[in-house]
Amino acid sequence: VEIMMFDAYLTRDLPYLEYVCVFSVVVAAVHAWLDLRQLQALKNTTPPSAVKHLFKPDECEKKAAYQRDKLKFGLVHSVYDTAMSVAMLVYAYYPWVWRLSGRTLVMALGWSSEITQSMVWVVLLSVFSNLMNLPWSLYSTFVLEERHGFNKTTVRTFLGDIVKSMLVTLAISPPIIAGLVKILMSTGPIVALYIWGFLLVVSLVMLTIYPVMIAPLFNRYEPLQPGKLKDMIEGLASKLQFPLKKLFVIDGSKRSAHSNAYMYGFFSNKRIVLYDTLLSQCSEEQVTSVLAHELGHWALSHTKYLFVASQIVLGAQMGLFAALRGTPGLLEAFGFVGKGNQPVLAGLVLFQMLIGPLDEALGLLQNLVSRTFEYQADNFAVRQGYAEDLKSALCILDKSNKGPPNTDWLYSIYHHSHPML
Repeated sequence: VEIMMFDAYLTRDLPYLEYVCVFSVVVAAVHAWLDLRQLQALKNTTPPSAVKHLFKPDECEKKAAYQRDKLKFGLVHSVYDTAMSVAMLVYAYYPWVWRLSGRTLVMALGWSSEITQSMVWVVLLSVFSNLMNLPWSLYSTFVLEERHGFNKTTVRTFLGDIVKSMLVTLAISPPIIAGLVKILMSTGPIVALYIWGFLLVVSLVMLTIYPVMIAPLFNRYEPLQPGKLKDMIEGLASKLQFPLKKLFVIDGSKRSAHSNAYMYGFFSNKRIVLYDTLLSQCSEEQVTSVLAHELGHWALSHTKYLFVASQIVLGAQMGLFAALRGTPGLLEAFGFVGKGNQPVLAGLVLFQMLIGPLDEALGLLQNLVSRTFEYQADNFAVRQGYAEDLKSALCILDKSNKGPPNTDWLYSIYHHSHPML
């Protein structure tokens, strides 16, 4: 009886479009409310007593001013994005681009198929999305970041990045989309298993080729020169039995004054990348302490846990998609009407919109887990003897990157994957 009731429920024409639109507006409203709470918190430029002695009053004001400008920009951008998203759904933008991709193929090649049309559809959606976001990206880079002393990007570099990104999209997206659509068209009831396996392979391939083939298109990677810092990092890696193969310095200052460091690689082929901005802001001991924190994530298997968790979530989502993909009225509700205008890929795209509430909940959970892992990695670095160096490094990085002097607790829970200073 319960199965019959569920089947009867699915055969109803549910208001899928209205559901997605209302949820988008509700999420935007919650984000706006949290942003306003954070703006209120930033009116107080005196940091908490535990770190008050680390900053001068003018430094706190600069930090707060930068954070306020970012929040205001993000608030306006969010309103625009939500309005555009709802408008594109209501006015059947996605079906329109689908038909446009079909006409484009027929004009160019004289024929079209669902796989080739899906490839063109995704590329056109990506190009149009980048164009619509271009004014916001320009303002963020050349006005907001420039105003606060972070922007190092030239117009030539900015435009070059756009062209390179589009070329990478044109090279990578079509084969992935073709494989995905082929699976959706031909695998029947076990489609979830095939999609999960395909996306797992794609993610592993991308993790392999991105740092060695794609990232170097945008930045210059040079080996860290012999010296005290290299000796300290290699000594730490050896102590922890971390299979370090190469140490790189990336020209992050080419685009921004923000600093970072990360590691990548599978199994016994690990590599560490340091931003040149990090090297200019911190001493050798402080840089090593930051890497002790990062190596803590490796030693404590945080990356493995997060990867396995993401695959479990993906598998569950694909299972749910397989159960709901044939729901009557879903594609029609969003304007995909008529023969040849109901692509299987659209069902997957719309499904991702429908599970928006689940994604929001998972995002909150992921931030909670991430903050827990960050504390664990900090404690790991402390146990390696880097307590004072890590403390001073975190203070320098917070000051250099103009972190918020004060943070609203609800805003932090919702948005922050890392603990505040």
